[in-house]
Formats: sequence, C-alpha cells, structure tokens
Amino acid sequence: MSNYGEMRKHVQETALKSYNEGLVAGTSGNVSEFDHDTGIMAITPTNVDYRVLTPENVVLMKLDGEIVEGALKPSSEWRMHAKVYEQLDYVNAIMHTHSPFATSFAVVHETIPLILVEMLPFLGGDIPLAQFALPGSFELGVEAVKALENRNSCLLANHGVLVIGKNLAQAYIRAVYVEDASKIYHHARQLAAPQLIPEEAVAVLKKKYNLK
Repeated sequence: MSNYGEMRKHVQETALKSYNEGLVAGTSGNVSEFDHDTGIMAITPTNVDYRVLTPENVVLMKLDGEIVEGALKPSSEWRMHAKVYEQLDYVNAIMHTHSPFATSFAVVHETIPLILVEMLPFLGGDIPLAQFALPGSFELGVEAVKALENRNSCLLANHGVLVIGKNLAQAYIRAVYVEDASKIYHHARQLAAPQLIPEEAVAVLKKKYNLK
C-alpha cells in the first residue's frame, strides 16, 4: 500500500460510517490505516465533526509522532494506534469507538463472554477487557495489545472499544459486531442468566474457523 490518497479516503469514509452507525458521538473515537512498508499512518484529526471531515483533513504521520502531511492535529489517541501497529505486524487498520452498549461494559469492567456463534468467526471469541491506562498514552496501546492476544477486538476500561483488521472494511464490520454482541448480552441479562456456547461446540467451531 502506498497510495496515501486512498488511505485518507478509507479513513474518512470509515469514520463517517461509524458516526452514522452510532458507534461514536460528536468527535469521539478515531480511525487509522497503516502502511507497514513506508511506516506511514493515516489517522483522523482531533476534534473534527465526522460529517464535515474530508480526506484531505486526515493526517499522515510516522509512528514516532512526526507529521508527514496535514494541517490539523492528529487524534489524541495516535500513540495507542502507533503502539498497536508497532507490536502487531499483521494489523493494517484500527478503529476506536465509544459504542454505547460495549462501552457500558467497559465502564463496569466486564468482558463480553462467548454467547453467539457469530462471535467466533468475526471476533475470534469472547471480547476481553484491556486494563485502564490514561487516554492519549502509549500505555493504553500496550494494555490493548495484551488483551488482543488471539482476538481482534477488546474493551478499553472506562473508555470504549478497540478493533483491528487487515483493512478498514474488516475492522469496521468487527466494530459493528462488538456493539451488536454487547447489546444482545445486555438484553439477555434482563431476561435471565445468559448461557454460553458449550465448550465442545466451541472446539468444533474453532477448528472450522481455523482459530486458536
């Protein structure tokens, strides 16, 4: 990947979709795409309404904070994105959302257990919780990386959701599934104690989907 115009377009379009889907409110959350070959990250700028965000507003930068192109400041969470890209070389796209149901569980420090078959192929299993770290810090990325072992999404304690993907299309659908699973888990708890997928079925499904 070396077409930065395309990267910027992907980031802008995904940010707008996440706003329209209700995964973020106002200017919260952030979206990025990374080119491992050149070391360039395209990331949403800070405090810009997604409804008026243009591809040209998306910031191009290095993982050490050097701005390559862009008149605006990058998202305050650029360090979290940078740390994930540094540590996980198979990740090319990241979304950080504040989707309400998932973030509610992050606030009470609860994980989302494996309650839906769809969580295995789309999310890799249950949705773990990354330990609290200060917003805007590299440490937030460090804690996220720990939680993302054998997973492609996690909750950020008292903060929101982080999803990763090989591209933004994949990251986006995973972010949608995180919120959907969280919503279903919340509603199920109002009815009775949610039942998890049986362990023997999980083993069969993991083999089917080639999961660890």
